[in-house]
Amino acid sequence: MTALGFLYPGHSAEDDYPRIEQLLGSDIRVDLVHTDIGEDAHRVDALRRMGAVERLRAGVEELRLSGAESVVWACTSGSFVYGWEGAHDQVRSLAMAAGMPASSTSFAFVHAVRELGLRRVAVGATYPEDVAVLFEEFLAAGGVRVTGVRSSGIVTAAEVGTWGEAEVLALARAADRPDAEAVLLPDTALHTAAHVPVLEKELGKPVLTANQVTVWEGLRLADRRVNAPALGTLFLREPLVQA
Repeated sequence: MTALGFLYPGHSAEDDYPRIEQLLGSDIRVDLVHTDIGEDAHRVDALRRMGAVERLRAGVEELRLSGAESVVWACTSGSFVYGWEGAHDQVRSLAMAAGMPASSTSFAFVHAVRELGLRRVAVGATYPEDVAVLFEEFLAAGGVRVTGVRSSGIVTAAEVGTWGEAEVLALARAADRPDAEAVLLPDTALHTAAHVPVLEKELGKPVLTANQVTVWEGLRLADRRVNAPALGTLFLREPLVQA
């Protein structure tokens, strides 16, 4: 049994995680601890407070007691708003507090793009434009070329969590570009675990979603390889990138 630990901000799309656990169809256990988000706002200052190390440390002990072998901060915006170096400092502090390998959803996207050998991606962001641009800059710092960013301008995770398949598909279609080799949907508040095969069929290319890549990153850190076609192209390949 491999136990994966995740720190998830608040309550929006956390039910993606037990769904993914079922779809993995293996001896994988997904342990989720909720962190205090403070103010629910896709605004840079609020996001930086949400991702503060002291907030993350508060959930670490519960994951450690659960037997987790790795921990991932399951939040994209609460990591990339710190920039490339600041996000590295964040996960280093998390790893030291947890006593296990650590990462975040922002780095999960970069590692997943590299794993699939992609060069150009498009981004469909639920965030306001100024926050979405910061994700584009983060990806660029990780060597990922972004061909276009579609911003939905949504301010709260609570609203994002109400979206269903129709809204997710619409965002992915609007974000796609002919020169993009994949489409990235970076919000962990967005329900996507049930929609990845439909998204990839509709667009005809890999689609990387926040909760999907977060679990993949946890597996990568724990040095596990799981073939799970229901979770999309990313789970059809054995990870090449090591922690």
